[in-house]
Amino acid sequence: MTKKNPRWRLAKKILTGLFFIAVAVLLVVYAQQVDWEEVWKVIRNYDRITLLTAVALVVVSFLIYGCYDLLGRVYCGHKLAKRQVMLVSFICYAFNLTLSTWVGGIGMRYRLYSRLGLPSATITRIFSLSITTNWLGYVLLGGVIFSAGVVQLPDHWYIDQTTLRIIGIVLLAMSCLYLWACAFAKRRHMTIKGQKLVLPSWRFALAQMGISAANWMAMGAIIWLLIGEDVNYFFVLGVLLVSSIAGVIMHIPAGIGVLEAVFIALLAGEHVSHGTIIAALLAYRMLYYFLPLALATVCYLILESRAKKLRAKNEQAMEK
Repeated sequence: MTKKNPRWRLAKKILTGLFFIAVAVLLVVYAQQVDWEEVWKVIRNYDRITLLTAVALVVVSFLIYGCYDLLGRVYCGHKLAKRQVMLVSFICYAFNLTLSTWVGGIGMRYRLYSRLGLPSATITRIFSLSITTNWLGYVLLGGVIFSAGVVQLPDHWYIDQTTLRIIGIVLLAMSCLYLWACAFAKRRHMTIKGQKLVLPSWRFALAQMGISAANWMAMGAIIWLLIGEDVNYFFVLGVLLVSSIAGVIMHIPAGIGVLEAVFIALLAGEHVSHGTIIAALLAYRMLYYFLPLALATVCYLILESRAKKLRAKNEQAMEK
C-alpha cells in the first residue's frame, strides 16, 4: 500500500512528526507547572527507608499495570514477546498519567504496537481491555470502601455520606453484574463500530478485578506511607479513589490541583496538617509521575530506534 500511494506515505510521515511535536510540547508545558525546587526539598526531608519502600511500591504498581496488557495478550491471542508487551505498557502508563489518556493510553499504544507489528483491530481490543481492567478494580474497591462508610465526607461537600454509600452499593452491583455476565451470559459476542468484543470467562474477569484492585491498593499504600501519620490506610485509599474520579471529570493532566484539593478537604478531620498532605503528594508525584515519565521517555526513544528490527522478528515468529 505504501509503495502504491506516495501521498499516504507523505501524510504518514507528517502525522508522525506532528505526534512527536505534540508530545514534546506537552512535556514542556507539564514541566513548567511543577515547582521543582519544592519537590526536591520535600523528597530530601524523607528518611531513606520510607523513600526506598515507596520506590519499591511504585515498581510493584507499574509491574502490576503491565499485567493489564499481558491479559490483553491472552485475550487477543497475539504473539508479541511478554517483555515487549510489558515495556509498551510501562511507556504508555507513564505518559498516560501525566499527559492524558489520549496521548499515553491511545496515541502511544497505537504508535508502539503498530510499529511492533500488531494490526489496528488488535490494538483497539488491547486498549479496550486495559481500560476495562483498570476500572473494574476501581469499581470493586470503590464499592467496598464507599458502601462501608470508610470515607467520611466533610459537611456541605459536593455529595453527602448517604449518597456516597449509595454509589458504593451501585458499584458493587456493577461488579456482580459483570461477573454474572461473564459466567452465565449466552450471547458472548458483540460488535461495536466494526470491533468484535467477546465476554471473557468468569475466571478471567476475576483476574482482571484482582490485578486492578492490587494496583489501586499499591497506589494508595504509597500515599499512605508518605503521609506518615496515624491515618487509616483504607481511608487514604478511599480518598485516592474519590480524587481519581474527580481528576477524570476535570480532564486536568495528572490531576494537578484536583488530587491535592480532595485530599486536603477529606483529611481535614484526621488532624493532618495541610503541609504534611502537600509534602506527601509532592513526593508521590515525583516518585509515581515524574521519575517514571523520565525513564519512559528514554525507553520510548530506544524502542522507536529498534522498532523495525523487532517488527521483523515478530513477523517471523507469527508466521511459525
